Amino acid sequence: MTMFRLMTTAVVLATSISAASAQTLRPNALLAGTDTPAQRKIALAQAAIARNPKHPQAHADLALALTQRARETADPVHYQQAEAAVQAALAIAPDHFEARKVRAWALLGQHRFAEALALATALNREVPDDLMVYGILTDAHIELGHYDQAETSAQWMLDLRPGNIPALTRAAYLRELFGDIEGAIELMRAAVNRMPFQETEDRAWVLTQVGHLELVRRQPAAAEQALEAALALFPNYHYALGTLAEVRTAQGRHRDAALLQRQRYEVAPHPENLFELAEAQARAGMRTEAAKSYAQFEAGARAEMRGDDNANRELIAYWAGAGKKPAEALKLAEQEIARRGDVYTREAYAWALYKNGRRAEARREIAKALAVGVQHPRLLERATAIQGTAAKAAAVASGGR
Repeated sequence: MTMFRLMTTAVVLATSISAASAQTLRPNALLAGTDTPAQRKIALAQAAIARNPKHPQAHADLALALTQRARETADPVHYQQAEAAVQAALAIAPDHFEARKVRAWALLGQHRFAEALALATALNREVPDDLMVYGILTDAHIELGHYDQAETSAQWMLDLRPGNIPALTRAAYLRELFGDIEGAIELMRAAVNRMPFQETEDRAWVLTQVGHLELVRRQPAAAEQALEAALALFPNYHYALGTLAEVRTAQGRHRDAALLQRQRYEVAPHPENLFELAEAQARAGMRTEAAKSYAQFEAGARAEMRGDDNANRELIAYWAGAGKKPAEALKLAEQEIARRGDVYTREAYAWALYKNGRRAEARREIAKALAVGVQHPRLLERATAIQGTAAKAAAVASGGR
């Protein structure tokens, strides 16, 4: 999954299994075969369910732990398992608030953003001071391009509990979108410094964000340091591997980047990761390997094209570029922009318009993305091509937040 899609599917929850579940196993009983934070929480919840199958909170705890495991492994099957656990909780207690909250969170993980927003809005009306619900609202609004509403929800999180970790990470992402990279790094570092030592994956995720942000501000050495720390905490972490590959690309070490993208794809074999591998192989001059990867990517991306969790933005980029199918790229981009209006989907739409010769429309769409303030290097590069000159693109960007 590309870095700009990380926020919603990988944002830190900073929640834990309930005390009732934790009492069912001795701490040393968790060490056998359950090495990651999510695995430990799954074991605790399963033990609580075995002890009392009619306790809805235990099923909700299991669902939440499974969503964390989905992030650790990049395996969407855990979201399906989480949904089953939620349904088990709701079968016992149909109005169970915590189970419904986890369901909204799982909907986000499956990229069902509008559904997640609708459910979180209803939950917010019921309990207007629940921190996690505001986090879900923030994420859903971000992914749909509702940045004012996302900012409002994030501010509520900070007002409810100043300095809490989920609010800090979301505020950092919003600052990145609005062009305040220094502020985003400051908040991410504050978040990782507040995290419990045992939450190794959460800490690795935030360090990966720090690495990404350092790369955005063109500090590859600082980015590399943060990413190596992430990988030391959580070896073979797919998000960190992908971002470290971007660092290697920025350093001109294209074969090293391709090797890292290959490693990432082996850990998380999703079409979007295969696209990044193909791109890295192409930059490294590995033409035969790149052609094979592109073909496999296109087949895989087509297979999930109509699903919610898809690689459509990558497929748009491929068809608009190496795939040489600009008309298909635009058709797919029109489908995506009708579903969500975030800056990166708008960028993909603008790029498809540009590649189809619809320059005036492309300029209008990229201007909308730039007006938010986003400084992502690829978006700025495409904006430069669409707008005509770097100076013009920078002038549009400076009119944002």
